[in-house]
Amino acid sequence: MRFGVSASGPMDRFGLAVANTALGQPTGATGIEVSLGGLVLECREGEVTFAVAGGGFTIDGAGVKSSGWTVRTLHAGETLAIRGGAWGSWAYLAFAGTIEADKWLGHTATHSMSGFGGGTLRSGDLIDISEAQIREDRIGDLPCPAFAKPDGTVHVVIGPQDQHFAPSSVESFLSTPFELTDAFDRMGVRLKGERLELSEALSIPSEPVLRGSVQVAGDGVPTVLLADHQTTGGYPKIATVLSHDVDRLAQMRAKDSLRFTAVDAAQAVALTRAQAQARRAYLEEIAKPRPSLNERLLRENLIGGVVKGDET
Repeated sequence: MRFGVSASGPMDRFGLAVANTALGQPTGATGIEVSLGGLVLECREGEVTFAVAGGGFTIDGAGVKSSGWTVRTLHAGETLAIRGGAWGSWAYLAFAGTIEADKWLGHTATHSMSGFGGGTLRSGDLIDISEAQIREDRIGDLPCPAFAKPDGTVHVVIGPQDQHFAPSSVESFLSTPFELTDAFDRMGVRLKGERLELSEALSIPSEPVLRGSVQVAGDGVPTVLLADHQTTGGYPKIATVLSHDVDRLAQMRAKDSLRFTAVDAAQAVALTRAQAQARRAYLEEIAKPRPSLNERLLRENLIGGVVKGDET
């Protein structure tokens, strides 16, 4: 923030963490964020295990199709296609290795407005993966927990500038549904719904803003700020979305409907801690290598009894 750009990073932080953890990588290892526009890659040489998580996208690797979250291996000459599926706006592709990418301020995350960081992929670009590995003990589909999917409910703490709005506006904000519009990118998403009237003229000084801030311009339209939000703003903020719900909101699509639910500070802390615990438990489970075929067979009760050779 002190350098004039936001922290950026994945729109769905949990989605990237899942993809990396499923491969035994650090949760914050460099990955590739895929929008609804999709991505097609050809493995030019070598082989590497990859994982996809985030939204419910469709995966086509070497002609084998699957949906949702999965860990597979790509070999030289094979093609991997990731396209929008049943739900979600962002998918995350991680590799069992290190994606070689430029760094800015010590990180490869790309700030879309400035171009700082690892950069945006374009047709014809080459992706180098150093220390590429095959992780046979990781291959298979991943269960998608219910808490990772958006359900249309977004928890917020009212404020910090709710006093600039008419009381009826705060009530409308919490009691009426809003629809995501096509004005949706990594900076934020404008909503369509009840006009939120101000109680006084816009006169607050610019101040730092955060991912999840719900700011309202003079036209009464709320905008939820996302990963690449501006660092300061002078529009009043009627509410702030809880961090875990920001990730889920980012996975919604234009024309999806949502409702805001207010919680107080203590409830917000409790909800955030509970969500963090659920996420941690899930990541710890998928971090475990899968047993080999021999290990699985040894665990099964394959013998129901013992008989002599001359018995029938």
